[in-house]
Amino acid sequence: MITNPSDARRLPPTGELQSDLQATTPNWFDYPVIAHPHHTDYGGNVWHGAYISWMEEARIECLRSIGVEFADLVALGCDLPVVELALRYHQPVRMGMAAIVKTRMVEMSGVRINWDYQIESTDGQTLFVSASVTLVAVDREKGKILRQLPPIVKSALVRLSES
Repeated sequence: MITNPSDARRLPPTGELQSDLQATTPNWFDYPVIAHPHHTDYGGNVWHGAYISWMEEARIECLRSIGVEFADLVALGCDLPVVELALRYHQPVRMGMAAIVKTRMVEMSGVRINWDYQIESTDGQTLFVSASVTLVAVDREKGKILRQLPPIVKSALVRLSES
């Protein structure tokens, strides 16, 4: 239970996340990845920035799956930059391993959009990374936060949260 509002987006303890991995959670979008050599450090472990890139790719593909092309969003003059990011590394993905980046939108509040992530083994038995990301809608021309999401984006995200 969250008693302090500032803790609302903090990740739960690792043990709780691992037990959640065993449960079937609705609304996840799965994005398969393979750890290629350019994703890894000299020890063969995936570099921390590669996980963030995978999460971004998964979110973009999730949006595409509901009919929101990021290029179209940009053409509308809207961008969705990351304003908050929290990651927890549980175990490294190693070079040559396949993994699944699971993402889901968990909340849309005004122009803030919160997403959760889990990067796990293809068999769903090992949790590598858990994360949360907050995006805000920004007017690209003015460089200011929008007062509301473009209607086409908002309606698509509402559909995503209902699926």
